[in-house]
Amino acid sequence: MIEIKNLYKKYDDTTVVDDLSLDVNTSEVLGFLGPNGAGKSTTMKMVTGFIEPTSGKVKIKGLSIKDNPIEVKNYIGYLPEGAPQYGEMTTYDFLVFVAKIRGIQKNLISNAISKVVESLSLSDVLHKRIEHLSKGFKRRVGIAQAIIHDPEILIMDEPTDGLDPNQKYEVRELIKKISKNKTIVIST
Repeated sequence: MIEIKNLYKKYDDTTVVDDLSLDVNTSEVLGFLGPNGAGKSTTMKMVTGFIEPTSGKVKIKGLSIKDNPIEVKNYIGYLPEGAPQYGEMTTYDFLVFVAKIRGIQKNLISNAISKVVESLSLSDVLHKRIEHLSKGFKRRVGIAQAIIHDPEILIMDEPTDGLDPNQKYEVRELIKKISKNKTIVIST
């Protein structure tokens, strides 16, 4: 599903990612563990096509992210660290917005939203403005936007950051549940 070969990323004289090569297969969960500044987030941004590597190759389902960026991004759900959200929108409105951007057919949007709301226990905050949600619920909304289009690959940068112990457990259980048919890359 994911093939990374000789990946490098340099900023001026600083090498952030140094000759990384790895493969991640269907139904595998890959964990990037390491201290701040180790290159985890940078690697995830290169795999998702948000930044270009200095050198090396990234392929998703055999397709180059560089040569096929739009097609490849359809296979990926991405939760960046500190995922940006529109605070003035309600959770529901935000999920409708993301569903439309992701190209979900109009007649299927309601069902897609229902699935993520149920799996992430968002029903109590569905009609609340995002700016009024706790950090934990904001993170759950971020995960919801990453999985709303049912991607084959899910890339999550610190998905449990800022969550209380119960919420961390719930997110880990969700990851276990969805990993049966998805390729997941997670950092912490």
